[in-house]
Amino acid sequence: MNGILKDFLKNRQFVFFTILILLIVLTAVLAPVIAPYDPYEAVLKNARLAPSPEHLFGTDKLGRDLFSRVIYGARVSLPATLSLVGLVFFVGVLLGIISGFYGGMVDAVIMRLADMMVSFPGMVLAMAVAGIMGASIRNAVIAVSLVTWPKYARMARSIVLKVKNEDYMAAARIVGGRDLHIMIKYLFPIVAPTLVITAATDIGGMMLELAGLSYLGFGAVSPMAEWGLMLSEGRPYMSACPWMMIYPGLAIFIVVVIFNFWGDALRDVLDPRQQ
Repeated sequence: MNGILKDFLKNRQFVFFTILILLIVLTAVLAPVIAPYDPYEAVLKNARLAPSPEHLFGTDKLGRDLFSRVIYGARVSLPATLSLVGLVFFVGVLLGIISGFYGGMVDAVIMRLADMMVSFPGMVLAMAVAGIMGASIRNAVIAVSLVTWPKYARMARSIVLKVKNEDYMAAARIVGGRDLHIMIKYLFPIVAPTLVITAATDIGGMMLELAGLSYLGFGAVSPMAEWGLMLSEGRPYMSACPWMMIYPGLAIFIVVVIFNFWGDALRDVLDPRQQ
C-alpha cells in the first residue's frame, strides 16, 4: 500500500492535477458561499450586461449573474458526469465478465447487443434515446451510458477470456467455488485496474457529450445552471454578447482538460507499461 502511495506522490503531474480537481470539487461544494448572486434570480433590467466589477462574467438574457451560474454549473456537470462514468463502468464490467466467463449463447447475446449499439454513431443514438425519453440531465446520462457501455464490456470480456482457463481458475472450481464467488474474487480484481484507467481517461469526453446533449436541447432544461445549456442560451446573442458563450465554454474547456491530463497521469502511475 505504501509503495502504491509513493508511486502516486512521485508523479508530479498526477499530484498537480489531483489538486486542481479537488479545487473544482471544492468550488462546487462551496458554490452557495462563492457565488455572489442567486444563479436563478432573473433581474430583467440587468439583462445582457457586459462583464464589470459588479458582474464579473456579465449577465444573461434574463439578467442572471453569469459568474454565479458558472460556479453553480459545476454542481450539475460534475455529479452528472461522475454518475455517468460509474454507471457505464458498472454495466460494462458486469456484462463483460458474464460474457467472457460463461461464453456460448450468453456471450453471443451480450456481444450482439454490443455490436448493435456500436453500429450507430454514438451521439446520434444518444440524441434519439434522450429525445424519446424526454429532455433532462438524468435522461441524458442514461442515453450516453447506453451507447458507451459496449466499449467497457468488450475490454472486460477480452481480459476474462485470457485468464479464465488459468490453473488458479480451475483450482477455484475444483474446491467448490461458485460462479459468483469466482467472478467477484478472481476476475473483478484482474479486470478492474484496466477499466478504472479507461474510465478516468473518459471522464472529460463524457462531460463533453453531456454538455453537447444539453446544448442541442436533449439534456438539462431551463432554468438549470448547466454549462452546455448556458452555451445554448447564449448562442443567439453570440455577436452582441459574446461573454454569454465565452465563460461557460471556458469552464467546460478547463475542466475537461484537467480531467484528461489527470486520467493520463493516473494511467502512467497504474500501468507500468506506459512509463
